Order: sequence, then structure tokens, then C-alpha cells
Amino acid sequence: MKTKLSLVVAALLVAAVPFGAMAMQHEQGGNGHGGHGQAGQEMAGGHGEMAGGGHEEMAMLGSRVEDGVKATAHLNDVRAAMAGAGLKETHHFMILFEADDTGKIIETGTVALKVKGPGGLESGPVALPGMDGHFGADIVLSEKGAHEFTVGAKLPDGKIRQFQFNHPVD
Repeated sequence: MKTKLSLVVAALLVAAVPFGAMAMQHEQGGNGHGGHGQAGQEMAGGHGEMAGGGHEEMAMLGSRVEDGVKATAHLNDVRAAMAGAGLKETHHFMILFEADDTGKIIETGTVALKVKGPGGLESGPVALPGMDGHFGADIVLSEKGAHEFTVGAKLPDGKIRQFQFNHPVD
């Protein structure tokens, strides 16, 4: 049991690395997105090896701007780590919110995710708790094909916003 818990914690820590780097880049005056895309446009999607030598793949789902808040989403394939821990989750979904005008990270709020799979079935809402500057949760994406990710967020200003991202799952 301790081994499984250790593997899950390690997988979550590895998943959080890109957002820590983004936050540091914001503090240094960068846009935190490696120069991909502009506010409100989809970023260059792609897969790459995670820092830290893991075999997990991190996909950039893009950025969207709604009512002054920029949301940037990532999807991390954690199948191997989770399967090794005896867990069914296949991916870690992460989203970062920031004020579009200042780039200040928004770390509090109520955030949930709904996923529509290639067959058209939509999941119930999955709570995305805050995690070191971003919000995220482990989810199961068992169907191959195009998935639609809809994030609803009520942030500290009290406004409710919705952000939508699309991404294929292999």
C-alpha cells in the first residue's frame, strides 16, 4: 500500500513540474508558454517527454481567454505510473488560470471538468482541486479518439467561466 501511494504521489509531482516552471517564467517576465500561441488562440499541440526522465507524455491543449482570464490546459499521460500502482486512471488533466492583462496566476476558485469521449458520452463533473498554482485531477480516458474537455470555473471575482479544449487520445 505504501508503494502504491508513493508511486501516485511521485506521478502527481512529475505532473506538476511544468506549471512550476511556467510560474517561475511569469515571475521573470516571460509569458510562461514557451512562445506558443497568442492569448485566445490554440497553442501548438504536441507531445514531448516530461522533464525528469519519465515516460509520461505531456500534451499542451492550448489556451483560451474568457472575460479577462486566460486558461492554459495540459494533459499528461500517466498510464504506466498508475498501472504500476494498480490504479485505473490514465491521464492527469491540469489547467492554469491567469489574469489576461497582468499575467498574475489565479490560485483559488472552484473548478470542475467534464469530458466528452469520441462516442459522444459525457462524464459527470470531476472536481479539479488547486495544486501549487494550477488545478488538476487524474481521470480515465479509455476510448481512443477525439475528446472534448469542458472546464467550468468560478474564480475569486465570482464570475462563472467556461473553457473548452479538444485533443485526441491514442
